[in-house]
Amino acid sequence: MEPTLFERIVRGDIPSHPVARGDGWYAFLDVFPRRSGHTLVVPVRGVPRLSDLNQTERHALMDGVCEARRRLSIAFNTDDFLVLVHDGAGAGQEIPHVHVHLLPRTPGDGGRALPALWPAEAGARADDETLAALSLTVSHA
Repeated sequence: MEPTLFERIVRGDIPSHPVARGDGWYAFLDVFPRRSGHTLVVPVRGVPRLSDLNQTERHALMDGVCEARRRLSIAFNTDDFLVLVHDGAGAGQEIPHVHVHLLPRTPGDGGRALPALWPAEAGARADDETLAALSLTVSHA
């Protein structure tokens, strides 16, 4: 199978702008940033979904997110971040390699909260009976 774009970046075949690197992960600046500091944190092994990573890889990836966040926090003087994962192509993932978007948030950045992504559903209180049924189904899956 052909290596993913991110595997090629991790290996150094494609130049990147590093933020941090650790055992099993690499964090680098997005070349199509949504704002300054937009960073991608990827596992070394290219798989499309979080559930495809083993426990060690998942832990390493989250360690990488925390380390990249720490460094960006200092550089941007903020403790607020948008952390986002598109888990599979149907969720908007463009490259079939798990990656975590990490975007520093600062006062006045014009950023919006998650409800702004689905404004028609924003603000409507879910029915507790419906939530209870879904909770029961999911918790027993």
